[in-house]
Amino acid sequence: MIDEIIEDAEERMGKSIESLKTSLTKIRTGRAHASLLDNIVVEYYGMDTPLNQVGNISVPDARNLSITVFDKGMIGAVEKAILKSDLGLNPQSNGTLIRIPLPPLTEERRKDLVKVVRGEAEGGKVAIRNIRRDANSDFKSLLKDKEISEDEHHQAEDAIQKITDVYVKQVDEVLIKKEAELMEI
Repeated sequence: MIDEIIEDAEERMGKSIESLKTSLTKIRTGRAHASLLDNIVVEYYGMDTPLNQVGNISVPDARNLSITVFDKGMIGAVEKAILKSDLGLNPQSNGTLIRIPLPPLTEERRKDLVKVVRGEAEGGKVAIRNIRRDANSDFKSLLKDKEISEDEHHQAEDAIQKITDVYVKQVDEVLIKKEAELMEI
């Protein structure tokens, strides 16, 4: 019973780390990468469709993205969707290809992004701590129902705390890596 609770908590903490990494990839650094456009949806024949399903996204160099749209009539809709996104990008089309130059980040903007990244990391830590709290509450209910002893209860809480410490440390490592990426010119 205890092992199942610990296993479940560890699995959920791992998912929290993955979620944090995913949300941090959306925060733009100075380099171009195709995942920057992952959350953009385009209205395609009345349906909201992810951008990567209406065109091929490529990275010709570190400061540019390019999109080759499958249906040439969709170029205007794709440009509009990129402009509507809160990424601050200005697409330029030449008929068949949409080029998106990435403006260099100012020092002030980099510092703002670092604050955003720290907020995301803190959210990840809170999620992990909430999972620990849930597991501890499950242990308490097992103790209350006399399904486990006091010693097993304390051992289980110690085990979940060690796992929590490991995952919080992983959040810190992800944060340090992303901050370094953002501050790199």
